[in-house]
Amino acid sequence: MRHGISDSRQRVERRLFDVHARLERARAELALAEEQLSAFEETAADLRTRMLVSETPLADREWNEARRHAEVMQRSRDAARQAVVELERAQDELLSRLVV
Repeated sequence: MRHGISDSRQRVERRLFDVHARLERARAELALAEEQLSAFEETAADLRTRMLVSETPLADREWNEARRHAEVMQRSRDAARQAVVELERAQDELLSRLVV
């Protein structure tokens, strides 16, 4: 019976190691997405100001394009954030199995 417990613990530890590595990658992706989103939002804000001042079709098009890029990046950031939350939950579950 002791051997079965050891095998089970080793499986949990391997899964924990895997989840931890995925969590680290997901956190790095989230940080990058947040940086990119910030840049896209700043660009969109600048182009919105330019559009309001110049009132030209080109400025309006540039602002709309920048706004769409920012929206896409926001969805990407949200997905990265959700992945981190799910991996943290999985890690917590695996850690609780080791403690018990």
